[in-house]
Amino acid sequence: MKAYVIANVDVQDPVRYQDYVKLTPGTAAPYGGRFIARGGRSEKLEGAVPANRVVVIEFPSYEQAKAWYDSDGYRAARAIRQSASVGSLILVEGVESPGAK
Repeated sequence: MKAYVIANVDVQDPVRYQDYVKLTPGTAAPYGGRFIARGGRSEKLEGAVPANRVVVIEFPSYEQAKAWYDSDGYRAARAIRQSASVGSLILVEGVESPGAK
């Protein structure tokens, strides 16, 4: 079952953050990661959490998403993100589509 990493990030250092943007796709690809949304237009419809830079990465499974997040390759990119922004990442398992077997 697919899983999704969802990030809501407030970029504090746009120049440094670009290093993260360049590195991340190469770290996710070996784990089957595919960007669904990456910082396009967003708005808060409800609740108290603002919609900043929202990113959604799809993975083939929850386990592969966790393996990516914990990988040496992403660990280096993550350090850049954390130094250039504040925000949150969550991992959520998808649902099986009605026609899937």
